[in-house]
Amino acid sequence: MTRTPDASTLVLGIETSCDETAAALVMGGNDVISSVVSSQVEIHADFGGVVPEVASRAHLEALNPVVARAIVEAGIDETRIDAIACTNGPGLIGALLVGVSAAKALALAWDVPYVGVNHLEAHLYSAFLEDPSLEFPLVVLLVSGGHTMFVEMRGHGEYRLLGQTIDDAAGEAFDKVARFLDLGYPGGPAIDTAALNGDPDAIRFPRAMTDDPNNLDVSFSGLKTAVMNYVRKHPDVGSADVAASFQMAVVDVLVRKARRAAELVGATGIVLGGGVAANSLLREEILGACAADGIRGFLPSRAMCTDNAAMIAAAGWYRLRSDGPTGLDTGATPNLKLPLLPA
Repeated sequence: MTRTPDASTLVLGIETSCDETAAALVMGGNDVISSVVSSQVEIHADFGGVVPEVASRAHLEALNPVVARAIVEAGIDETRIDAIACTNGPGLIGALLVGVSAAKALALAWDVPYVGVNHLEAHLYSAFLEDPSLEFPLVVLLVSGGHTMFVEMRGHGEYRLLGQTIDDAAGEAFDKVARFLDLGYPGGPAIDTAALNGDPDAIRFPRAMTDDPNNLDVSFSGLKTAVMNYVRKHPDVGSADVAASFQMAVVDVLVRKARRAAELVGATGIVLGGGVAANSLLREEILGACAADGIRGFLPSRAMCTDNAAMIAAAGWYRLRSDGPTGLDTGATPNLKLPLLPA
């Protein structure tokens, strides 16, 4: 395909950066024709976290059936596909290579362009899959197991980093606290569920880095340690109260910083992205804060918060339009950074 992507351009997205094998077909950058996700949660549950080698092998087994199912559910022939977009970083190197290798092979076999997609950038596009009318500038709170970032999105492909975690990502803190409380894996949903039966005001856990209103960085390592120390000193405390109080501390910091970020850049709204964006309290508090501040709050559906290939295809459509195809000699980059505007 040599023409510029338009509303009829159909992109096959492939995602294998961590522990979800996913494929999706998206037309015109936002019309999701099909989306299939095969989760490895049960495979890794016994280990309490993702095992890279196990994840890579599971992707090898699942990818072809997942791609085939996405095509069947879309009700199209493979000859209708105009481009292949695939996550090429950041992520687990073995897992990334499975998807990148498959995507390049399909691009060669079908004689269509290949587009390498930054996984972080793709999360920024989750909201546009469900509401293409969102207006810039936006503040995107990208919060997951590996990243916690406040990003100003000035336009398509135009990003400025406003703040980020200096240690643990929010999702990482959720996983570690859930494991300490023996609530199960994955930690985010486990904490969310346990907190429903707890009192968020039962324990006042610390909110780090909140003294300077212009500092939009966050820290969750100390909060995680505070939870563990408290439980060791109070062994009879209920897990539900601990979970609720911990969750409230995390959400309080995230919402406070997101509101300040939106104020500083004059954002029209705040958008959530990433796996932790599925957290019930965070979604509720962000909407309330946006309503109070007179700006828009947008929450992608929970299916679009977690890793999926629809967001990969969407970001791939925009990257194909702005940058053209990615060279087939481009590999996977496990530590790939979000492309930012010059300071």
